[in-house]
Amino acid sequence: MPRSLVHERGAGAVAPGREIPPKAVGRGRFHRTGFSPHSDSPIVYRQLDDDRIIETLERLRHRITERFPTSSLARVSEELLAIAHESASHVAYLAKPNWPIRATVGLAIAVMLAVVVTAASQVRLAGNIAGWPEFLQGIEAAINDLVFLGIAVFFLLTIETRLKRRRALGALHQLRSIAHVVDMHQLTKDPEQLLTNPPSTASSPTRTMTRVELGRYLDYCSEMLSVTSKIAALFVERFDEPVTLAAVNEIESLTAGLSRKIWQKISMLLDTADTGA
Repeated sequence: MPRSLVHERGAGAVAPGREIPPKAVGRGRFHRTGFSPHSDSPIVYRQLDDDRIIETLERLRHRITERFPTSSLARVSEELLAIAHESASHVAYLAKPNWPIRATVGLAIAVMLAVVVTAASQVRLAGNIAGWPEFLQGIEAAINDLVFLGIAVFFLLTIETRLKRRRALGALHQLRSIAHVVDMHQLTKDPEQLLTNPPSTASSPTRTMTRVELGRYLDYCSEMLSVTSKIAALFVERFDEPVTLAAVNEIESLTAGLSRKIWQKISMLLDTADTGA
């Protein structure tokens, strides 16, 4: 592989995991230094860290801006960095319990149960069943009331989850959109056009990049897609919810597929460079 197409990656987007001290529980962080209490080997990385992801993305933005200061890709990296900061605040919100909602839900359920118990006591006091038909009718009515009560309780208990899910899906939609934006920026960056230099038409895009610059540009696009998927993965690390997990998996599949197309172009550049074309 030519040295010109190789570069050092940014800081890792994953924070090392370790035994969590009591004071660290609930902070969403693992200490980054130390050794495992069960072995002498360094502690492995087990959890994504939003601070490290943002740090990696900031370094990537600087690299893009320094090499392509006037390109639209630099502005896209700025937008992705802003989304990363917003996502970090969303993730912090998702990780914390919403006590006002929980208190309201608990009070509402207590009131409903008190009403049901009161009504049931009144039925027992006035209970005067004439025969089996009225008894069965009363049982059926009680079952229906219990079913509706269970539905109401379930609705109240899932309010917090549904509100958090709505917020998470809104943020994930932005990540999905910016992944497509990154793909649009590499769409016309075709190595074959650079290598074969075919005649241009009136609608052909302007191509001024050298082989090395094109390789860097495509690599930056691939890195941005990779960081996008890592930002999405933060949501399910702190908010374990099936619908959100499905949305994150969709974004990861999308970014992996788009990155695969980009690396096919990079492979063409590397193959021609190795053969001296």
